[in-house]
Amino acid sequence: MTKHKLIIGSCAKMKEIRNEQVHLMVTSPPYFNAPFDYKKLYSDYEEYLTILKSFAGETYRVLQEGRIAVLNIDDMLVDGEKFPIVADAIKIFQEAGFRYRDRIIWKKPDGYIRISRRSGVILQNPYPMYFYPDNFLESIIIFQKGRFDYKSISKEVKQESQIDKHEFQTKGWYKTLWEITNVLPGSVLEKNVAAFPEELPYRIIKLFSYKDETVLDPFAGSGTTMKIARNLGRNSIGIEIKKQLIPIIKEKMGFGNSQSMFSNNSDTFEVVIRGKNGN
Repeated sequence: MTKHKLIIGSCAKMKEIRNEQVHLMVTSPPYFNAPFDYKKLYSDYEEYLTILKSFAGETYRVLQEGRIAVLNIDDMLVDGEKFPIVADAIKIFQEAGFRYRDRIIWKKPDGYIRISRRSGVILQNPYPMYFYPDNFLESIIIFQKGRFDYKSISKEVKQESQIDKHEFQTKGWYKTLWEITNVLPGSVLEKNVAAFPEELPYRIIKLFSYKDETVLDPFAGSGTTMKIARNLGRNSIGIEIKKQLIPIIKEKMGFGNSQSMFSNNSDTFEVVIRGKNGN
């Protein structure tokens, strides 16, 4: 039996979550005013960084000692200006108390171009100073709160949570470059949501959590992290500001019409909706 809770509200405050209740945090925050998904969502870059600071501090509070926080995030080009989101996010999480552990690059398929071919500028103007590269990459940055006590996990739990060494090797999990196909256009449950592919939280949850532990996604979106957590026998907590995504998340997780796809129907799903004053 696993338990899942969706909180509708801002992740700047996670008052529903106790200190050190969470074993792993994995999320993909909105990219600052991304032209395709979040255009003019924030009034300026400082407002965006302020939200990252609040979210980082709360993540540190709710995460257990020694545990991992993972961000899928990248620099953003907005109206011709490049914003150093990765560098700023690393600094913010370090200031919150985390150790910067690793950075993995997520490479999308070579044929993937979502917005425009920036490199086309030089084809029209084949001269120096006209070069702009097409972006096929995103960053997965990994932080740790203190040091993990490996002896705190029983042999039984370790066995139940064992990583498939064949999958680890053949899919290249050991590299700092992960080649993963992005969510394809036209996915019904991802409409108007900048979702990351299921393979990404699948790897993170397998690599950094044990069975029956709790995984947090403070920017739950359509519920991809929560779905994979349930599939892998973990509990989950998701925080999402858009109330209209509740039925999408329920459906994706198997608590809608497709609940029968899960053999364990004793799993629970709870929705907490904050009031206008945040209560």
